[in-house]
Amino acid sequence: MSADEQKKKAAMRAVEMVEPGMRIGLGTGSTAACFVKLLGERVKAGLSVICVATSEATRQLAEERGITVSTLDETPEIDITFDGADEIDGEVRMIKGGGGALLREKIVAMASDRVVIMADTGKVVETLGAFKLPVEVVPFGLTATIDMIEALVSDIGCEGDIILRKGANGETFVTDNGNYIIDCDFKRIDEPEELDDALKFVPGVVESGLFLDICDIAVIGEDDGVRIMEAQRDDDIEGV
Repeated sequence: MSADEQKKKAAMRAVEMVEPGMRIGLGTGSTAACFVKLLGERVKAGLSVICVATSEATRQLAEERGITVSTLDETPEIDITFDGADEIDGEVRMIKGGGGALLREKIVAMASDRVVIMADTGKVVETLGAFKLPVEVVPFGLTATIDMIEALVSDIGCEGDIILRKGANGETFVTDNGNYIIDCDFKRIDEPEELDDALKFVPGVVESGLFLDICDIAVIGEDDGVRIMEAQRDDDIEGV
């Protein structure tokens, strides 16, 4: 079974979680797009929901499918967000941002009561980092920002090429927020929390593609069905 078919399986299971009247965050990427199309079918059949998109591409797709789209300013509290991931480990920590929407994805996710991640089985890894970590940075002082990132991450054992992302036209990729993306080819990230803290120390960094302690449920499409992975929080454990 192809990855696309597995993604569709995950999206089909996830869309079953939607209930009438929900305020829904819509992610960005191929799996999220599959979810939006399936949600559009339910809306066409009479489902009433209001959605907040994490990118202009997702907003356009949702509107084309007849889905009511709001903004996070108009709808600041989200019941549930559905999104994809570039990598996800056994603790449902993730790398996201391959599509360049990581900042808006994280803002919407943090405004949500629950976050459901949909992915094909190939996205599940033992250790994060094979997928290049996207980091959104402001254009001002780009070289100084990259130099500071290189110095800080090497102290925690992360080394590799840090590359300014280019678009299909060869020009520097610009996010919906007017920022740049640098892709960090660390190969493996043994201490994601330490890396996340280090990146937050750099003034030119807007946000990183490390999504830690954010996902509640991961729906993984597999050849013979779907697998559910649930986050284990400290406050979920009795007595903690």
